[in-house]
Amino acid sequence: MEMGTGEEDIENNVAMSIAMSSPPRINSLHISGSNAFGHGMELIPPSYVRNRHSEINIADDVPKPDSNHPLPIYLKFEDVRYKAKLASRGKNAVKAVVSKVSLQLGEDEGRYKHILKGISGSVRPGEILALMGPSGSGKTTLLKVIGGRLTDNATGTITYNDVPYNPALKRRIGFVTQDDVLLPQLTVEETLVFSAFLRLPGNMSHQQKYARVESIMKELGLERCRHTKIGGLFVKGISGGERKRTSIAYEILVDPSLLLLDEPTSGLDSTSANRLLQILQGLAEAGRTIITTIHQPSSKMFHMFDNLLLLAEGYPVYYEFLLDLATGQLNDISTPEDLILAPQDNSNSDKTVIKYLQVKYKTLLEPKELLVHRNKASEHLQVAICVKKDWSLSWWEQFLILSRRTFKERCRDYFDILRMTQALGVACLLGLLWWKSSTGNEAQLRDQVGLMFYICIFWTSSSIFGAVYVFPFEKVYLVKERKAEMYRLSVYYVCSTLCDMVAHVLYPTLFMIIVYFMAGFNRTIPCFFLSLFAILLIAVTSQGAGELFGATVLSIRGAGMVASLLLMLILLTGGYYVQHVPHFMQWLKYLSFMYYGFRLLLKVQYSGEQLYECDSPGGCRTLQSSPSFNSVNLSGGLQEVWILMGMAVVYRICAYFCLRRRISNCQF
Repeated sequence: MEMGTGEEDIENNVAMSIAMSSPPRINSLHISGSNAFGHGMELIPPSYVRNRHSEINIADDVPKPDSNHPLPIYLKFEDVRYKAKLASRGKNAVKAVVSKVSLQLGEDEGRYKHILKGISGSVRPGEILALMGPSGSGKTTLLKVIGGRLTDNATGTITYNDVPYNPALKRRIGFVTQDDVLLPQLTVEETLVFSAFLRLPGNMSHQQKYARVESIMKELGLERCRHTKIGGLFVKGISGGERKRTSIAYEILVDPSLLLLDEPTSGLDSTSANRLLQILQGLAEAGRTIITTIHQPSSKMFHMFDNLLLLAEGYPVYYEFLLDLATGQLNDISTPEDLILAPQDNSNSDKTVIKYLQVKYKTLLEPKELLVHRNKASEHLQVAICVKKDWSLSWWEQFLILSRRTFKERCRDYFDILRMTQALGVACLLGLLWWKSSTGNEAQLRDQVGLMFYICIFWTSSSIFGAVYVFPFEKVYLVKERKAEMYRLSVYYVCSTLCDMVAHVLYPTLFMIIVYFMAGFNRTIPCFFLSLFAILLIAVTSQGAGELFGATVLSIRGAGMVASLLLMLILLTGGYYVQHVPHFMQWLKYLSFMYYGFRLLLKVQYSGEQLYECDSPGGCRTLQSSPSFNSVNLSGGLQEVWILMGMAVVYRICAYFCLRRRISNCQF
């Protein structure tokens, strides 16, 4: 097939295209030649012709970095491939996968599935590249590879101003996921303000950051919903279009040079989708490089794109026929002779067409695309792209901002009516059941000791289950913000732990004020505060254990199962149900923080020399002689305080490092 009529015709058509300013906006040049589906007009993206003579500096016609424009990024990717490891699904399933895929994978022997199979392309500052194709064609995977989100098992050459991906690029890339990852309890304005305070340079004043937020909200039309919560599954909030615009505003706050969007129009009506594409056009005109995946654009939206890359089954395919249809070039379109002469098989007809388009892309379009890759970015752009930004704020400044955001996001849970009712209701119920209990005889003493153990159980279980779900629920937000290097992980962990302590301190305190005096415990000020301190120490230690296992599992379903097993273990080894544990199992009780917490509560409440059973025939006895205290030395000191404190610290240190390892391995 012939490609065109020579360089002279190309240059003439370039001049004609520049002279024509009417839609469609898609920057393509009509060159006479043969079309993949007949003898029509072939559309060649401008980058193919703009650099036809090569050695043209690609930075000569892009905005220079200044206060009004982001640093220009010229993105080029060549022969990008990605393979995903197949999960084991049983012997029969593995055999089926191997037999079907091993011929394609060769040395991988069916252990991997190839998602991307040699994708090449480029996009300039000020342009929008659309990645199109059916579901499963590899659009999102390519977007993640370009954005540095997928690195393992990815091969090929991706350069940004002719520089390979490096950590300095993280803050120059904005990534808008298909599912909007925004904290549901914050309003639109709060979401953007906290993001601005954390991500914008520290040398900017608060007024300048607020002004930046105001400007972005006005630019994206978010002023009307600024005080509305983002919302989610259980919280009513803003509309889908407003959520998408908020996600984009969240990313462009820091003025990224490269903006990647995954299906930004999914779930939106045509009006909202068109408005969103107009917004992206404005962002591109400011000098940004934009790549977006899109599934089913309308013809109006299609005209807004500068370049197109069509994918099918992980391959780039010839798309000029599609461009002809979009621009109304329907004359002389017919089925290629190659396909007419091919053996007809209805079951494989679709694959035959796709294979034909893959071959045509390789022979006709890819060579022209690779011409662009020979041009080099200017030296100052190559140097600028390697400059790594340090942390915008100090650790303490990040802590102050993030603690405010964390508390605002979770305060609804902290002061939940149901949670308050549960704590106060259980306290009143226990107070009535053990109303003015005493220790006059063995039965009464056993009842009171049983109440103490139940109080330990209640606050251990409440604290564990209150903490074990925190990291699994917030994993997606944490991964997103850590990928953008929004804050230090240590800041997040400390803020999360301290803010959650509000609930782990408030509710046990209210609980103990009610139940302590109703149940008739030792009515002295030292005993009350020591008992309260013991319960708080149990709650805080349990919180640390919950955080550790939540960080280890990072799964909502798995966290619940692990918390249940942990609770059963510490209950059985707590020193009440089984006091005489066999020697080969005694090591378990030393790992149980309830064992130490229960012993501590008994020590602060009772004295070994305290008398009881004074009305019995045998006369008064000391509490230390009671069978209830066989394994507890009531006069043995309060070393359990230091053990519990040590456990609380160790649990949290382990939780932090476990969270750090798991989050770094998470893909987003």
